[in-house]
Amino acid sequence: QAAQQLDLSVRQIKRLCRRLREQGASGLISKRRGVPSNRRIAAEVREHTLGLVRQHYADFGPELAREYLASEHGFEHSTETLRGWMIGAGLWKAKTRRAKRVHPPRLRRECLGELVQIDGSHHDWFEARGAKCCLTAFIDDATGRVLAARFDPTETTQGYLAVLRSHIEQHGVPLALYSDRHSIFTKHDSEDGVPTQFERALLQLDIEPICANSPQAKGRVERLFQTLQDRLVKALRLAGISDIDKANAWLPGYMAQHNQRFAVAPKNEADMHRAWLGGPDKLANICALHYQRQLSAQLSCRFEGQVLQVEPGQMQAPKARAMVDIAQHRDGRLVLSYRGQALRYKRYACNEHLSRSKLADAKTVDQRVDQAADRAADNAAGKERKRLASLAATIAHQDSQRRAGIYTPDSPANAPRAAAAGRCGLRPSQPAAAAV
Repeated sequence: QAAQQLDLSVRQIKRLCRRLREQGASGLISKRRGVPSNRRIAAEVREHTLGLVRQHYADFGPELAREYLASEHGFEHSTETLRGWMIGAGLWKAKTRRAKRVHPPRLRRECLGELVQIDGSHHDWFEARGAKCCLTAFIDDATGRVLAARFDPTETTQGYLAVLRSHIEQHGVPLALYSDRHSIFTKHDSEDGVPTQFERALLQLDIEPICANSPQAKGRVERLFQTLQDRLVKALRLAGISDIDKANAWLPGYMAQHNQRFAVAPKNEADMHRAWLGGPDKLANICALHYQRQLSAQLSCRFEGQVLQVEPGQMQAPKARAMVDIAQHRDGRLVLSYRGQALRYKRYACNEHLSRSKLADAKTVDQRVDQAADRAADNAAGKERKRLASLAATIAHQDSQRRAGIYTPDSPANAPRAAAAGRCGLRPSQPAAAAV
C-alpha cells in the first residue's frame, strides 16, 4: 500500500524502512542531497563563458548574450543556464516590473501589407560614438516584419518620404499606414483642407492614412523600438559603426536577421501590397516636397533664398505671372515644372540664410540648437563670406538678365506670337537700334 501511494517500488519501500529503523528520520533524506550532479558543466567551461561575457557582453541580457555566444563562440547551453551563471557572478539582476495599465488588445490584420505602422525613435543609437539621431521604421501589423527602416539626423517629412519610397520599391504600395498625430501626418486644424506634404503623397499613391489617438494603439511599432534600443544599439557597437551613412548601409542585413527572429506567419498568405507601375522617376517626384511659386515679369521666382530664372528658348515656357510647381528632392535637387512639363532654369543663391526654416517642434529643436552652436563657432569669418556670396549671386543674375535683353525690373517677358519663328521665351524690353 505504501508503494502504491508513493508511486515507488516495493523494494525501495523496504530500503526506506530499513534506513528509518537504523538511522531514524534523517535516513529518509536522499544520499544525493548536497552532492554535485554527475552531469554538471565543467567549472572551466563556466569560467571561460563568464570571461567572454565580461569582456564582450557585460551589459547584455542573458538571452541576447546567449545568442551572440552561440553564433560567435560556439556556446551550446541554454539561456537559463547562462542566466544562473550571470546572476551568481553579479553580471545580471532581474528587474522588478511594476504592474502596467491593461489596454484591450487588437487582433492582428490577416494579410501582409494591409496595415503598416510607422513611427520614428530618437535615441543615442551610437552610444556617444556619434551624434544622436532618429530611426524611422515601417512594421507590418499582420506579421511584425520590419519592411523598411532608415537613420536620419531628426524626424522630418523628407525622412518619412524616403522610407516610404524604399518600402514601395521593395514591397509595393500598402493599403493603409498607421501613425501618430504628429504635424508631419495631419493638421490639427480640422477646417484646413490643404493636406500636409506626407498626406499629399499618400493621396497620390492611393494609401489610406490613419492616425492613432494614443501610443498604445500602435503598440506594434512602439514595442519594436523597445527591442531595437536594446539589441540594435549593441549590434552597432559590435560592428564598430558610429555614423549614419554606414549604419544605413549596414541596416538591411540586420533587419533581415531581426525579421527571421521575431516575425510571425500571417493568418492569410495573400500579399495586399499593390505593384507600383508608375516608374521610378514618378515615384521619386511624388516622394519629394512640392511647392508653388508665381513667376515675375522676367520669368523668375524666389525659393528659400534663391532666385530661379527660367532659361529662354523653351517652347513650353509659361507666360509672366504664371504659377509654377517646384519639387524639392531629398538630395537638394529642385525640379521646376509648368503644367507637368519640366523647365530649364538657373539658380542664384542670393540669401542663403532663408533656406533654414524658422519653424521647429519638440523633435527637431535640439538639432536646430546644435546647428546654431556650430555656426556660432565660425560666425565672425562666415558673415563676410556670406555677404560676398550673396552679392556675387545678385550680380550674376543681373548679368544674365542683361544678356537676355532685359534692362528694367518691370519689363515683360511673355512668349512672342507664333509668327515670330525661331523666337520664344524672354524677349528684350527695349527694341534693338535700327541698322544705319
